[in-house]
Amino acid sequence: MSEERKWMTSETVSTRKKMVVVCDTQPITAEGVRASLSSTDDFEFLKAVGSLAEAAEMMRTLQPDLMMVDKAFGSQAVLQWLSEMRPFYATTSVVIWGNSITEPEALRLLQSGVRGILRKSADSATLSACFRAVASGHNWMEDTLFREPARGDRYPRSELTPREQQVLELVEQGLKNKEIARELGIRPGTVKIHLKHIFEKTGVRGRYGLALTGMKDKGLIEMAGSSMLRMTPVAL
Repeated sequence: MSEERKWMTSETVSTRKKMVVVCDTQPITAEGVRASLSSTDDFEFLKAVGSLAEAAEMMRTLQPDLMMVDKAFGSQAVLQWLSEMRPFYATTSVVIWGNSITEPEALRLLQSGVRGILRKSADSATLSACFRAVASGHNWMEDTLFREPARGDRYPRSELTPREQQVLELVEQGLKNKEIARELGIRPGTVKIHLKHIFEKTGVRGRYGLALTGMKDKGLIEMAGSSMLRMTPVAL
């Protein structure tokens, strides 16, 4: 192959639009995504499908850059589908969106390999921001998925006591109170007291919120509107 041909091939690969497939329970919603992407220079709406089985076939055959899946198919069904699709994550990044996504659901989705999570109420700018972050190899989540905004007076992690730091790390790993107590050699009631202090200091309510905030603080996920440094995701 000539040097000119090599350059042309490289240029074509680097400038081609990212292909997007949408798997949604409502065809009219997929059309909204198509219209939104039509105004971008870096994404192209490839196809809309109406079932997880069709989405799986698209990932196996067309290998789109992004697959956007509706959470309305059911949390357990989507998680099972994600487990089956893991071998195809190298070629296709998955974005999940829905009318309502809880913190526990968001955490499980991220742990299942999902790269982007947002609400169906997101505007075009938010949708594009999510797609661009995911297409660049980052994890992304809409900030409003947290039950409440973080307080401005939130303590930095360094101001937690050493024991609170230990409890927080184990919460982020998904351990329950009894498991944390066993790991640290303390009573479950003592774990609850430490968690109460952590919630008060961080301004975050709930262990799932703590886990998601921890991922954000460590640069494992990018939040909408956040100025944090984008980082390549690691195994969660």
